Amino acid sequence: MKCILCNSATKPYFKTKTKKYFKCENCQAISMDFKNFPTKEYEIKRYSEHNNDVNDVRYQNFVSPIVNEVLKDFTPKNFGLDFGCGTGPVITKLLRDKDYPITTYDPFFHNNLEALNKSYSFIVCCEVIEHFHNPLKEFKLLKSLLKPNGKLYCMTDLFSETINFKTWYYKDDHTHVIFYHKNTIRWLKEFLGFSKATVNNRLIIFEV
Repeated sequence: MKCILCNSATKPYFKTKTKKYFKCENCQAISMDFKNFPTKEYEIKRYSEHNNDVNDVRYQNFVSPIVNEVLKDFTPKNFGLDFGCGTGPVITKLLRDKDYPITTYDPFFHNNLEALNKSYSFIVCCEVIEHFHNPLKEFKLLKSLLKPNGKLYCMTDLFSETINFKTWYYKDDHTHVIFYHKNTIRWLKEFLGFSKATVNNRLIIFEV
């Protein structure tokens, strides 16, 4: 199997009774065998089960790393996009509370295609990139939507060699089909021509 991100050779990495995973020899991403990918119907059902109440303080705290960075880096004069916002766009709510203009897009729940024809100073992508079935296509799209000096904020659990993949909770969600390594982030930065990519725990910031 070729890497679903960089199309390089992979090696078998882990398997369960129902799923196989491969590790890329180039970008170090770990991806689920595409034959095991969830169907669109399964994804919609799974995401609909998420109890994403935008007024839940715990949920607000969870997304605070992204919100705080946006508040630090931009002003309400800058337009943003909440990409893959899901059923409860909490980042949008929190930024709008601060008078930031931000648009939502989600292929299942906010299929606002007009949003993909505009440019933005910042894009937030919280707990989304691990769901990408065609990650390179999605990252190319995200970069194309950014204005000069724009920033893409992503949150996900990165994989590292210190993690026991067998017991790693993050892989147990069947809709998580790709796991990124710090080297994967470095590859994306170089391949797509971002000027900078910063990793701070679960927060990843790409800069144009």
